[in-house]
Amino acid sequence: MYKSRTKNDLIIEVWESLDCESIGAREITAIEEAVRARFGSSAVDSPMVIARLLADEGAELRHAEILELDVQRRLESPYDAMFLNILKFADFDQAVVSIRNLENLRQKFVRENDKEGLRLVRETALKGKNRALMIGKNPKVDEAKRAEKNEIAEWFTIWLQSPEVFENWIILRRNSKDFKSRFGDKAD
Repeated sequence: MYKSRTKNDLIIEVWESLDCESIGAREITAIEEAVRARFGSSAVDSPMVIARLLADEGAELRHAEILELDVQRRLESPYDAMFLNILKFADFDQAVVSIRNLENLRQKFVRENDKEGLRLVRETALKGKNRALMIGKNPKVDEAKRAEKNEIAEWFTIWLQSPEVFENWIILRRNSKDFKSRFGDKAD
């Protein structure tokens, strides 16, 4: 049916095949279905992202319809509440709680064989790791805070690689001489 190899090319190809003057909810829905059929549910972008791509290609947008569809899609997600404010790592204690919360979700999704939930857990953990690394590399941030964020990024890495061993590892890490010498009173 469609010949495109990439998601963005497929979005444009579907839009062109619809041969419509403007893009609204009906057209976005048709594009979502084509992307879902070709690349799977996790590849479907939000209506706003699809609309932006098409606008860049010259499509005229029916903004009110697209906004309404976008809001509807966001309300449909059963995962939103689970992941709301899950990433907090202002300090070591918050980081541990965040990773433990991700682990609880991971175990739930494993039990339920929920591949989308597992993907979102991993994506969220990677987001946390990348944010911590970004702060850790920022020369405008205090050196002690950078070291703390780099340490937290390492925690996310360990959890992403071996979630089953993280709980034992974090206890050992926080009690290690290296950790206590580097972070002093923050170690407890």
